[in-house]
Amino acid sequence: MAEQGERQRVTVITGGSRGIGAAICLRLAAEGHDVAIGYRSDAEAAEGVAEGVRALGRAAVTIAVDTADAADVDRLFDTAAAQVGPVTGLVNNAGVSGPVGPLAGADPDGMRQALEVNVLGYLLCARRAIGDMTAGGAIVNISSAAATLGSPGTYVHYAAAKAAVDAMTVGLSKEVAADGIRVNCVAPGTIWTEFHADPQRPAKVAAITPMGRAGRPEEIAGAVAWLLSDDASYATGTVMRIAGGM
Repeated sequence: MAEQGERQRVTVITGGSRGIGAAICLRLAAEGHDVAIGYRSDAEAAEGVAEGVRALGRAAVTIAVDTADAADVDRLFDTAAAQVGPVTGLVNNAGVSGPVGPLAGADPDGMRQALEVNVLGYLLCARRAIGDMTAGGAIVNISSAAATLGSPGTYVHYAAAKAAVDAMTVGLSKEVAADGIRVNCVAPGTIWTEFHADPQRPAKVAAITPMGRAGRPEEIAGAVAWLLSDDASYATGTVMRIAGGM
């Protein structure tokens, strides 16, 4: 918990049980945040991340959530506030790729689910967060370099969803700036995580990445931590690209 006289920082991280989300949880704990870890189905993995947070001396709670369901999102934030403290930060990270391959053959139901999680889920979580936050609150959305690259032949629908996240970041940042709430975005390139349908995709993409490698989850977590910190107090509406030059 926060030292006496210091504002407690309580941050909700969706999709926090693995990959980039897990790295964000641990980095934020190291930076002094207490965290609420939203996860879809892997309770054991989420609890493992929570144990890592507690080992760093911070509070953590794990909450199963479907971020595309408004009632579930309300339960996520209510539980976070009740068990950890008033929410001061949100990292919108939960996402799914949906069908992989050319758009002409993509499964409509898979695309619909991807859009619900990657766009509606972010909007619902941000909607609730700004309703709870006071001045000093901050939101970081996790987008993707795909938003501008388009991901042809892989998942155009996912790129379109992430472009929506970028637009949401810019619009919402202007909407709540006068309330003292900042809204920013991190757009990762290809990162070594379990997200990819092809586990070797990061290695394959490395050949066309100017830096010659895929990124690490910790490199994204560092950007998120900065955007939530006091050092970023004049940054809002920013889409920070962490993509190795792509």
